[in-house]
Amino acid sequence: MDLLTSFYRFLSIDVWGGLPAVFQREISRLYTSIYSTSWSRLIIEPYCRHHYTDPDYLKQFKPASGASTYQNFQDFFSREFVEPPKVETKYAWPAEGLLCEAGQVADFDLVKVKGEHRHLRAIFNVTENQLPDDYYYANIFLHNNNYHRIHAPVSGSIQKIEVIKGDLVLLRPWIYKHDPSLPALRNERVNIEIADEWGRTWFLSIVGGPAVGTIKLPQGIAEGCQIDVGEEIATFLLGSTCCMAGPEPIVSAEVGDQVKVGELL
Repeated sequence: MDLLTSFYRFLSIDVWGGLPAVFQREISRLYTSIYSTSWSRLIIEPYCRHHYTDPDYLKQFKPASGASTYQNFQDFFSREFVEPPKVETKYAWPAEGLLCEAGQVADFDLVKVKGEHRHLRAIFNVTENQLPDDYYYANIFLHNNNYHRIHAPVSGSIQKIEVIKGDLVLLRPWIYKHDPSLPALRNERVNIEIADEWGRTWFLSIVGGPAVGTIKLPQGIAEGCQIDVGEEIATFLLGSTCCMAGPEPIVSAEVGDQVKVGELL
């Protein structure tokens, strides 16, 4: 680990992570409010020029507010597709971003969190019987320039929605090179369990971080409802990570690859 990474890790875990969660949330709420001001919409155009090579990138999206133009940066950040991606697979990526960790559940080591060793099952708040060793795990980091809506990885029935309170440590995988899932083990998150057509459970953990004011679920997404693969199930308001565990292997990507919503898992 180089000196700069060690320094940022110290700031995130020891300094920022040492603050009471209530302080982290209040500071994050203040930060988020800046991006909700009307003048913050002036950031959007230069931001897009810097991050996207396609000059028509924004044409595939519409403002989250429903207005004809973006009202603020938050309106752009939580943008919606004009036409949702066409999903042509039974098992799809739930989010767009960097695949920073992936593999079979049995292959993962315990992670030390606040002096305690925890298994990645703790992310989803489940036991070994609920999430077996032969399942597959993936951690997708959504950078600020990614599309920030989460979609169902499989068709089925939502069995459980659970809100886990926690911290808001920094979500940057290069800080956690040897344990990229550490923030997901200690941060606030919304966990969703989906039973597919064969009765197998798929696990999603939608993880918040600094400046994440809210994780919103669309109207109609509730325990017991039926969903289709690729259907939107959550929205982040600034910054995020999405963890997933399921019975199907990951065949389309490796750690370090960028994955896209709706594409073959």
